Amino acid sequence: MGTRQDAAFEMVLALHRVLRSLRRAGPTGGLQPTQLIVLALLTEAGPSRIGVVADRVPCSQPTATAAVAELQTAGLVRREPDPTDGRAARVAVTEEGFAALRGVAHGEAAVLLERLGALPDEDAERVLATAPLLRLLADGDRADGDRAGG
Repeated sequence: MGTRQDAAFEMVLALHRVLRSLRRAGPTGGLQPTQLIVLALLTEAGPSRIGVVADRVPCSQPTATAAVAELQTAGLVRREPDPTDGRAARVAVTEEGFAALRGVAHGEAAVLLERLGALPDEDAERVLATAPLLRLLADGDRADGDRAGG
């Protein structure tokens, strides 16, 4: 790895592989990947209109509508009136939805802990210490949107 650009590229590939492998190895609670992403998005962003969900997932509006319909049937989300537009509805996570998402995340965390156990303690601690920095990077898209809109 010669440059920062190369290192960033390698990091992106590694993060994708880690997340995919955790999702494959961890329990999904019967939820599809798009449904998990929708639950995570709504948990983080709060109640949102379908168009916003589709933009942020990202997926088509019909895909977002289908995922939300399945989640609603399972009792994991509910529709509520949009307070800014009486003709529109927002989607919000229910307590059951929060519990389902937490269950999946705890399952993936258990797999991660098991894998960290195969590393030397010092390396495992270094990996875990990156969590706050990764969160800052993940929140960067929110800060970019705040700057663009403000």
